[in-house]
Amino acid sequence: MRQLPPRSIERSQLTWLSISDEPVTAGGSDAGPNPYDYLLAALGVCTSMTVGLYARRKQLPLENISVSLWHSRIHAKDCEECETKEGMIDRIDVEVELTGSLTPEQRAKLMEIAGKCPVHRTLTSEINIRLRSVSSSS
Repeated sequence: MRQLPPRSIERSQLTWLSISDEPVTAGGSDAGPNPYDYLLAALGVCTSMTVGLYARRKQLPLENISVSLWHSRIHAKDCEECETKEGMIDRIDVEVELTGSLTPEQRAKLMEIAGKCPVHRTLTSEINIRLRSVSSSS
């Protein structure tokens, strides 16, 4: 990973190269998705893959799945289902569109499965991030 001016980051992992940046309004040059875009992409792709694999395994008539996501910061007091009641919290809204001749029961099961994708489970569980400094090898 290397820093590019002004707030862009280039990251190379295995054979992929991805660039992350901030919008111009946040001081970046909008050269690529911002970190939250990548977070939402990870959740969306994981949701789609998990539902699709389940539907194939169960031979359900799912023709297509479309996942749309939004991230926002809201006042905790405005979130009825949240435990935290003070300050601000992060909210991720996920809309899943299932296309196919599915029964209401099949749709309900696929939506249940959508909430079980590994990234969803990671984001809704306790997370312990260990940050440490390492020396440069140059």
